[in-house]
Amino acid sequence: MSVIVVFSCLLTSVSGAKAAGFTTTAKSAIVIDSAGGSVLFEKNADEKLPIASTTKILTAITVIENTPDINEVVTVPDCAVGTEGSSIYLARGERLRIIDMLYGLMLQSGNDCAVALACITSGTVAEFATLMNAVAERAGACNSHFTNPHGLPDDNHYSTARDMAAISAYAMRNPLFREIVGTECYRDCPSADGGKRTIRNKNKILSMLEGGNGIKTGYTKAAGRCLVSSARRGDKEVICVVLSCSPMFEESCAMIEEAFGRLGG
Repeated sequence: MSVIVVFSCLLTSVSGAKAAGFTTTAKSAIVIDSAGGSVLFEKNADEKLPIASTTKILTAITVIENTPDINEVVTVPDCAVGTEGSSIYLARGERLRIIDMLYGLMLQSGNDCAVALACITSGTVAEFATLMNAVAERAGACNSHFTNPHGLPDDNHYSTARDMAAISAYAMRNPLFREIVGTECYRDCPSADGGKRTIRNKNKILSMLEGGNGIKTGYTKAAGRCLVSSARRGDKEVICVVLSCSPMFEESCAMIEEAFGRLGG
């Protein structure tokens, strides 16, 4: 078992005194100091819940870790075309780079990109899900199970706020992942008509919060509004997870500010 897994699984609850000052209407939440690993606040952090498109954090790092050349030009698999939900509208037979689809996945939350990347990486969505679960375990996720790369509803697809914080801290150690999720607008993605797509990041944390640098939004009716957010100030970085939280941006910003206040950042 890796050091990361041992460390993440042994994170302990915070005391009431330590948590005072943090408030959220989220069903489940956690705030961690990603540099030091300490938990600054938690609420129902081990409750297993649907996590919608925050799933794509794990999808992206799984693809990055298992792709020898992210600049490889590939053909969009037929199975990805027309995937329900958010999309960058990949066309049948379209050719583009893996890196382009990673931006489409993380900024515009393209479910079609998720399916395409899963099949290109592992052959099928089911085989990719097996790979996702292995990466999640390596990252320290102890109470999660993933069946798809996009987070569309499935009773066997779930995680916890604590596990999503561990997965996110793990993913943010990868420079490419960090670069992608910190990008507000990506203009280099080709379109099927020979032009360019403009892909804008749905994560308002990047513009709302000083030092905001990630990570991923999510929404389904079953999961509610979900957000994994992060910010860096100096040598300190905070990751906040809220699951089923209507004012997800506002409450996440407030909790991150509280966290930096405690950390002296």
